[in-house]
Amino acid sequence: MAIPGTSTRRLRVVRHSLATVAMVGVVLYVLIDVVLQFLPPHYSPISDAESNLAVGPYGWIMNLNFLGRAVFCVAVVVAIALTARALLPRRRDVLLGLGLALLLIGGASSAVLAVFPTDVSASHESTLQTSTTVGVIHLAVASFGFVTALIAIGLLTIWLRVRGLLPRVLPWAIAFSAITLAGLLLVVAASVWLPGIVGLAERVALVGILGWTFSVSAGIRRRPNRQHRQQPDTLEK
Repeated sequence: MAIPGTSTRRLRVVRHSLATVAMVGVVLYVLIDVVLQFLPPHYSPISDAESNLAVGPYGWIMNLNFLGRAVFCVAVVVAIALTARALLPRRRDVLLGLGLALLLIGGASSAVLAVFPTDVSASHESTLQTSTTVGVIHLAVASFGFVTALIAIGLLTIWLRVRGLLPRVLPWAIAFSAITLAGLLLVVAASVWLPGIVGLAERVALVGILGWTFSVSAGIRRRPNRQHRQQPDTLEK
């Protein structure tokens, strides 16, 4: 016979561990990106897309990094789901379900990038140009993944606000969601008018996504163990 509370404690440990995995994954992802910038063929972080790092003698490292992004994305999704289960038991939430599903899809898109390398433009006139079928697939999946991640973190940020969860994290979640949106809008604008800064624009969006993941995971790790108390009327609507 299970000891009362054992299951709850076990889930708390799992939730804490997954949030830690997500945080460590974000840090490692950024560090690997930075290191690869200093290795041949020395792509520009301003004009060259991040995906270019997967093309070259050390491209396999970036491909592993893409897979790692998919892994820590799964970790944060499960951590959020377990947090919702602990704080809002027996509640079905459309915002939460849709947000988590889209975040998983965004993570899966990152894994796909490791299989379909991007086309690197020799002229650097536009880093969004494609010349092969594989390159077209890469660009389509990357674009879809970024947009999906933006919608996901937007929905989950609204969910945090509506449910009153992780209040200390909410300002960070809002800020990083806004950074992601600004970065993607800048990517669109740069691809039309300023192709020389597409790489920078993409990295701004990536900072938003990674920052959101890190801050929410940190909030889950710091969450008090006591049960969340809902406001009787406002949260039911």
